[in-house]
Amino acid sequence: MFRWRSFVLLFAGWAFFCAQASAQVLLRDAEIEEWLYDMSEPLWQVAGLPDGSVEILLIGDPTPNAFAGASSGLKMGIHTGLITLADTPNEVEGVIAHETGHLAGGHSARTAEAMAKASKPRLLGLMVGAALLAAGAPAGAGLTAMGLGQAAALDTYLGYSRGQESAADQAGLTYLDEVGSSARGLLDFFDVLKNQQLIRANQPQPYFQTHPLAVQRVARLRNRAEASPYWDERDSPEEIAKLRLIQAKIHGFLNDPNVTLRMYPLTDQSDAARYARAVAYYRSSDLPAAMREIDRLLADYPDNPYYYELKGQMLFEHGKAADAIAPHRTSAELAPQHALLKINLARALVATDRDENVAEAIGILEEALRLERDNGFAWAVLARARSHQGDDTLALLAQAEAEYHSNDPVAAHRFASLAKDKLTVGTPEHQQALDIIVATAEIAQQARRQPRRR
Repeated sequence: MFRWRSFVLLFAGWAFFCAQASAQVLLRDAEIEEWLYDMSEPLWQVAGLPDGSVEILLIGDPTPNAFAGASSGLKMGIHTGLITLADTPNEVEGVIAHETGHLAGGHSARTAEAMAKASKPRLLGLMVGAALLAAGAPAGAGLTAMGLGQAAALDTYLGYSRGQESAADQAGLTYLDEVGSSARGLLDFFDVLKNQQLIRANQPQPYFQTHPLAVQRVARLRNRAEASPYWDERDSPEEIAKLRLIQAKIHGFLNDPNVTLRMYPLTDQSDAARYARAVAYYRSSDLPAAMREIDRLLADYPDNPYYYELKGQMLFEHGKAADAIAPHRTSAELAPQHALLKINLARALVATDRDENVAEAIGILEEALRLERDNGFAWAVLARARSHQGDDTLALLAQAEAEYHSNDPVAAHRFASLAKDKLTVGTPEHQQALDIIVATAEIAQQARRQPRRR
């Protein structure tokens, strides 16, 4: 099992992640998160869940699965395999509606311990540490992976009871009706899984392991769904196209580049295929080919922030930090609500080591941290920026925050203690350091009591 800190030090972009393809990981990506939240929030609203109370965890795992639980707040996990297997957005929406039924019903999907291991995608944030930044290693801004390791993988689900499953079914259908969507997608998704399970008899579908489907239950579900006035509602061509883009991005980042290029050959000139090839070429270190694909997309869609994000990432991770600034700046301007895009821009600015760029980056990072205060990577970039300015005390404080939100309380305690001794008592920064020290004191003391290995 990787400890969080160990993984941070080992992580060197997507090359390491792809070598761990069998392990489940938490992913961060502004485009996919926005798509999932836009689909989910109307369902959460009609379910009576408070605004902003549910956090989505995007799980990098090819198996089609989803889960929901209420440890440390309401969480809904969506596997990338659920998205890539779906034929329509309505299939994903149907599963989300079902999982919303579990949340609204107060059902428990997993043990508190298992949920705690996956409870804070924002707390994990872009969890590549300052050590990597100092070494110049790529941080993988788009679809940034946070490895959980095999032992902490998200495979410890508890099955719902049949009564809870039936209740979540009926609640999900109600929510779909209230937002004017069809339940056809949910039933189509179940049919696809059942067909796959028949083909792979020795490989039961994870979703069915955690969400057992009785024949009678499915029949009741279908009878009510087909009676709905929204049964024949269909996704628009634009919604289908967006799903294809999301799928292409996932395949581009999570598959071997050669597999992606076979899936999306040059004969396919769709937007999704160009998107997938851009990522595959970039991951194959063929920057000219990657730039040709992304520039063609930008020529057709000059207002798409995520194409600019990918272009900036390509340039940055090929050692062209100064050139990455312009596309990252456009990306952040087009979608200012996303902290991740601001952090991308700040990272590129800081990497140039120019005083005026670093000063600008600090302001941008402060904006990003107002949106996601527990983003460990943002704090790490801020630590480097403060150090560049010669403000070692605030650099120590930012590094303490970075360690705390990267789940290394011992290192957080150490950096916060160093900062506290240099800060003026009574200032907000001094209190910030004290807060970290108090929050990590017990764990740090336990670590000090552990005998050292020879």
